[in-house]
Amino acid sequence: MTDGAGVIDRRAARVLLIDPAGRVLLLHGWDPARPDHRYWFTVGGGLEAGESLRDAAVREVYEETGLRVAPADLSGPVRTDMVRFPFDGRWYTQEQSFFVVRTLEFEVDLTHLGEYEVGCIDVGRWWSADELRETPERYYPEDLVALLREVG
Repeated sequence: MTDGAGVIDRRAARVLLIDPAGRVLLLHGWDPARPDHRYWFTVGGGLEAGESLRDAAVREVYEETGLRVAPADLSGPVRTDMVRFPFDGRWYTQEQSFFVVRTLEFEVDLTHLGEYEVGCIDVGRWWSADELRETPERYYPEDLVALLREVG
């Protein structure tokens, strides 16, 4: 749905996949309209028509990582917030809810990405809070270290 200014409003489910060492899995990507704008981000994305937050979270985890989880594996939402951002030449206003899934470390499988994601996501990596604090690389949400501390 777009508002009068052409901004796309959407609802999204985001998932903090956390391993036993407390590291979070982030995906690396970029904006197709700004290929030099590269960043790390949490797993997740927009809800499809008629989809619940939990169902979207489960679907997104599989599509973006290859890991199969059940709605019962999700804790939360642990946070819901609103963000506004540009992507591929369009502006989005996104209400996003974050869930937590505790999992063993695994190798990310990007073969289930949607067609539009294949050209702008290239790798997954497990990050500790210390690594996030020290990296010069961009990541979202910008307060991810604090969020990780909140969820323990």
